[in-house]
Amino acid sequence: METCTFNRAKQLVRQLVAAKGFPDDESALPQKLLWAFVELGEAADAYKKGAKWDVVNEELMDVIFYVLDFIGLEEKTQGGRIDVDRLFLEKWTKNMNRPEQYGQKRDLDLGKGQSR
Repeated sequence: METCTFNRAKQLVRQLVAAKGFPDDESALPQKLLWAFVELGEAADAYKKGAKWDVVNEELMDVIFYVLDFIGLEEKTQGGRIDVDRLFLEKWTKNMNRPEQYGQKRDLDLGKGQSR
Protein backbone atom coordinates (compact mmCIF):
# COMPACT_ATOMS: atom_id res chain seq x y z
CA MET A 1 0.00 0.00 0.00
CA GLU A 2 1.27 3.46 -0.89
CA THR A 3 1.79 5.95 1.91
CA CYS A 4 0.80 9.58 1.66
CA THR A 5 1.84 12.70 3.53
CA PHE A 6 -0.47 15.67 4.03
CA ASN A 7 1.61 17.61 1.50
CA ARG A 8 1.27 14.84 -1.10
CA ALA A 9 -2.45 14.55 -0.38
CA LYS A 10 -2.78 18.31 -0.96
CA GLN A 11 -1.14 17.89 -4.38
CA LEU A 12 -3.45 14.99 -5.25
CA VAL A 13 -6.54 16.96 -4.23
CA ARG A 14 -5.43 19.89 -6.36
CA GLN A 15 -4.99 17.47 -9.30
CA LEU A 16 -8.53 16.21 -8.70
CA VAL A 17 -9.92 19.76 -8.64
CA ALA A 18 -8.26 20.55 -11.97
CA ALA A 19 -9.25 17.25 -13.60
CA LYS A 20 -12.90 17.48 -12.54
CA GLY A 21 -13.36 21.20 -13.18
CA PHE A 22 -14.23 22.25 -9.64
CA PRO A 23 -14.08 25.98 -8.73
CA ASP A 24 -10.47 27.05 -8.51
CA ASP A 25 -10.18 30.78 -7.98
CA GLU A 26 -10.05 33.04 -4.93
CA SER A 27 -13.84 33.41 -4.84
CA ALA A 28 -14.08 29.66 -4.14
CA LEU A 29 -12.16 29.86 -0.83
CA PRO A 30 -15.25 30.37 1.39
CA GLN A 31 -17.07 27.65 -0.55
CA LYS A 32 -14.30 25.14 0.26
CA LEU A 33 -14.71 25.83 3.99
CA LEU A 34 -18.48 25.60 3.75
CA TRP A 35 -18.30 22.23 2.02
CA ALA A 36 -15.88 20.98 4.68
CA PHE A 37 -18.54 21.80 7.30
CA VAL A 38 -21.25 20.16 5.20
CA GLU A 39 -19.20 16.97 4.93
CA LEU A 40 -18.52 17.02 8.67
CA GLY A 41 -22.26 17.24 9.23
CA GLU A 42 -22.78 14.29 6.89
CA ALA A 43 -20.24 12.29 8.90
CA ALA A 44 -22.02 13.15 12.15
CA ASP A 45 -25.39 12.27 10.64
CA ALA A 46 -24.09 8.94 9.33
CA TYR A 47 -22.66 8.13 12.76
CA LYS A 48 -25.89 9.16 14.50
CA LYS A 49 -27.91 6.93 12.19
CA GLY A 50 -25.66 3.93 12.85
CA ALA A 51 -24.03 3.81 9.43
CA LYS A 52 -21.11 1.47 8.95
CA TRP A 53 -17.74 2.88 9.92
CA ASP A 54 -16.52 2.93 6.32
CA VAL A 55 -19.37 5.34 5.45
CA VAL A 56 -18.55 7.63 8.40
CA ASN A 57 -14.84 7.54 7.55
CA GLU A 58 -15.49 8.30 3.90
CA GLU A 59 -17.39 11.44 4.90
CA LEU A 60 -14.48 12.41 7.17
CA MET A 61 -12.11 11.98 4.22
CA ASP A 62 -14.29 14.43 2.29
CA VAL A 63 -13.70 16.94 5.10
CA ILE A 64 -9.96 16.46 4.76
CA PHE A 65 -10.20 16.80 0.97
CA TYR A 66 -11.92 20.19 1.29
CA VAL A 67 -9.46 21.42 3.93
CA LEU A 68 -6.50 20.42 1.76
CA ASP A 69 -8.20 21.95 -1.27
CA PHE A 70 -8.63 25.21 0.67
CA ILE A 71 -4.95 25.24 1.65
CA GLY A 72 -3.84 24.45 -1.91
CA LEU A 73 -6.11 27.16 -3.31
CA GLU A 74 -4.78 29.59 -0.73
CA GLU A 75 -1.27 28.83 -1.99
CA LYS A 76 -2.38 29.37 -5.59
CA THR A 77 -4.24 32.62 -5.00
CA GLN A 78 -2.20 34.19 -2.19
CA GLY A 79 1.26 32.96 -3.15
CA GLY A 80 3.74 31.02 -1.09
CA ARG A 81 3.85 27.42 -0.03
CA ILE A 82 2.16 25.92 3.01
CA ASP A 83 3.90 22.91 4.51
CA VAL A 84 0.92 21.00 5.90
CA ASP A 85 3.10 18.26 7.39
CA ARG A 86 5.08 20.84 9.36
CA LEU A 87 1.90 22.66 10.45
CA PHE A 88 0.40 19.40 11.68
CA LEU A 89 3.48 18.53 13.72
CA GLU A 90 3.71 22.04 15.17
CA LYS A 91 0.05 21.93 16.22
CA TRP A 92 0.44 18.42 17.62
CA THR A 93 3.45 19.53 19.69
CA LYS A 94 1.58 22.59 20.95
CA ASN A 95 -1.39 20.45 22.00
CA MET A 96 0.86 17.85 23.65
CA ASN A 97 2.34 20.62 25.81
CA ARG A 98 -1.06 21.76 27.04
CA PRO A 99 -2.59 20.55 30.30
CA GLU A 100 -4.72 17.42 30.41
CA GLN A 101 -8.18 17.89 28.86
CA TYR A 102 -7.32 21.46 27.87
CA GLY A 103 -10.15 23.66 26.67
CA GLN A 104 -12.79 21.53 28.35
CA LYS A 105 -14.81 23.51 30.87
CA ARG A 106 -17.91 21.36 31.19
CA ASP A 107 -18.21 18.06 32.97
CA LEU A 108 -18.93 15.58 30.19
CA ASP A 109 -20.95 13.42 32.61
CA LEU A 110 -23.57 16.19 32.84
CA GLY A 111 -25.91 14.42 30.44
CA LYS A 112 -26.00 11.23 32.49
CA GLY A 113 -28.89 11.92 34.78
CA GLN A 114 -27.56 15.19 36.17
CA SER A 115 -29.28 18.50 35.67
CA ARG A 116 -27.90 21.99 35.45
